[in-house]
Amino acid sequence: MYCTALCMAVLTPASGRAQENAPIVRPAETGTLTFRQILEAAWQRSLEASEARGRQVRAQADQAVSKSWLAGTPSVRLGQREGWTGAPSGSRETELGVALPVRQPGQYGAGVQAAQAQTGWALAIEQSARLQLAGRLREAIAALHLAEVELDQAQQRTDTLNQLAKDVQRRVLAGDLAPADSMAARSEWLSAQSQTGEARQALSFQQTQWHLLTGLPPLKQKASEPPKLTQLPDSHPELLLADTAVTWGQRRLDLARVLRTESPEVTVGTRQEQPGQGASAQNTLAITLRVPIAGELYQQPRIATALGELDIAQTQAQRIRERLAAELLLAQSHLRQSMARLQVEKERAALLSERARLVDKSFRAGETALPEMLRTLAAASSAQTEHARQQINHELAIARLEQALGILP
Repeated sequence: MYCTALCMAVLTPASGRAQENAPIVRPAETGTLTFRQILEAAWQRSLEASEARGRQVRAQADQAVSKSWLAGTPSVRLGQREGWTGAPSGSRETELGVALPVRQPGQYGAGVQAAQAQTGWALAIEQSARLQLAGRLREAIAALHLAEVELDQAQQRTDTLNQLAKDVQRRVLAGDLAPADSMAARSEWLSAQSQTGEARQALSFQQTQWHLLTGLPPLKQKASEPPKLTQLPDSHPELLLADTAVTWGQRRLDLARVLRTESPEVTVGTRQEQPGQGASAQNTLAITLRVPIAGELYQQPRIATALGELDIAQTQAQRIRERLAAELLLAQSHLRQSMARLQVEKERAALLSERARLVDKSFRAGETALPEMLRTLAAASSAQTEHARQQINHELAIARLEQALGILP
């Protein structure tokens, strides 16, 4: 009778006992959340979201600047001179104009393309950051569910040993067993209680970490199917980020090559001349063009910097592809291994559960000593716990494969 709970638990999924003892999780709440909602909530709380907003604002500002026909900020020029040598008394000359830096040939198109590439890079890095956050959430979900399983199995073992200790005590009082057997059974029960307390504390820690990460109740565990993709998709956020980084680097290089000199400057203004001695003032329109010459030498550092950044982006893109391909192969291998081990642990748990049932029958008949009964229960409990752990590990292997494929909800 005292083995019933243990034997039945091997053949059935983990119950909600751990969640009943949890201080934060509520089953009614977890059923209303999806992984996509959890990810969005965690994203809004993350530092990466603030950084992504800052990059997008900067990209939009650079794009607005790139569409302007001016190469820089206009400036106002004001000048006046009077009483120069040889000039009549009261003579004065006043100049007022606006200096307009104008774009060089090809600068407008290159600037617009560079700004568009920067906008694409900002969006790609946001998606990549979301994928990294999704990976952290997948690991956190597995850690939390594993803690729940550990607590559930520890509580089941405590209940089983508690029932065993009570039955042994009754048999001791009836003279069927020695008092030392009662002490041994009670000692095992107290040890199981201690392990249950540790498991409850571990679950509380995982729940706290989850709440700090998302601010929401944990996601309810659901069985999932492995993704059918076998190769890296072109839509993988990290691949897109690598490609957009190369594109942005190329556009910056194109822009640097266009800007071989400083921008020309056109000044439009008026000049008023006051000859003095009562003569009337004369107003004229003045247009001035300033064209820098021999400035290519001073732009070479900018071109060299753009070339270096492009080379780095291309190298990083190649390394990212190699890394993602290796991570995908590793995730696929781990999934196959987890499936095989899950089947082994399932069979092992069932065998030891049946053995515990038979030894329990033998113990009640007085044919098996208490130490053997305790060893049998411990082995069955360990196998049951390992089977439950492997179920979580299998779900984690599926989640890691989705992560390697760049799958976002």
